[in-house]
Amino acid sequence: MDFFTDKELIEKINRLRKEKHAVILAHNYQLGEIQDIADFCGDSLELSIKAKNVNADMIVFCGVTFMAETAYILSPSKTVLLPNLGAGCLMADMLTGEDVRKMKAAHPGSVVLCYVNSTAEVKAESDICVTSANALEIAKSVAADKEILFVPDSNLGNYVMHKTGRKMTMFPGYCPTHMRLKKEDILARKKEFPDAKVIIHPESRLEVIELADEVLSTGGMCGYVKESDSRQFIIATESGILHRLRRENPGKLLVPVSEEAVCYTMKMIRLIDLYNSLKKEEYKITVPEDVRIKALRPIEKMLELSAHLNIR
Repeated sequence: MDFFTDKELIEKINRLRKEKHAVILAHNYQLGEIQDIADFCGDSLELSIKAKNVNADMIVFCGVTFMAETAYILSPSKTVLLPNLGAGCLMADMLTGEDVRKMKAAHPGSVVLCYVNSTAEVKAESDICVTSANALEIAKSVAADKEILFVPDSNLGNYVMHKTGRKMTMFPGYCPTHMRLKKEDILARKKEFPDAKVIIHPESRLEVIELADEVLSTGGMCGYVKESDSRQFIIATESGILHRLRRENPGKLLVPVSEEAVCYTMKMIRLIDLYNSLKKEEYKITVPEDVRIKALRPIEKMLELSAHLNIR
């Protein structure tokens, strides 16, 4: 087995991505070493748009499986790689396509809004995909006489239902990482930093969200902290976002709500995995064509609505 320093790995990765006309996409929850070498960091909506429009022969997706699947669904002519096959999503794995079919059968004529944190087969059974950045506005755009089925994240669904007043039926899925964010932890941080703005991700429980100054996607958090006149922020989401926030806002204090807010599958990809992925072109992520075509429709509908509603 070869052993390389981080500096050597970075040099090799940079050489390989040029040789193979590859682009490296990284979610905001990735390790700092991955965020720093990526061509683009973002949230699920931003990465979906980038995967669709990027000029490259190969996409190396530093995230979790459903993100790489989404990239392939949007760009089947490109090689899509996931550097570590263990990087899955516990919430996405809570729901199957068969579960969605059963829900639709029990609620005929309903509209299925599917959080992008879901498998390709679940997307294929849905009407419109949503992300934490656009779920609220997309739900508002659904005809008032249509029942909404929201899958798989019940916390995001509860937030949307609370804000819109729309009655929705939800699958009882959740993000284990955001479920670790507790009301008492936020109250303790607020007491410690009374002047700080509290920014919370909508995958959190409603009792937690109610303590927020702003409820935002990770991409929204990055924009808000950068543009805000405030100097202190309490951040309630997965800890990986703090690397980017601190890098982009060196003069501001950024405090995590909890040290327990860590998604371990998001932390599985390291520089050596990225190097091996580029060198060996592994692990290729594909989706059966019949599933891809069906899953493409709700993703494209989301992108069309996001553009129409000017959601970034």
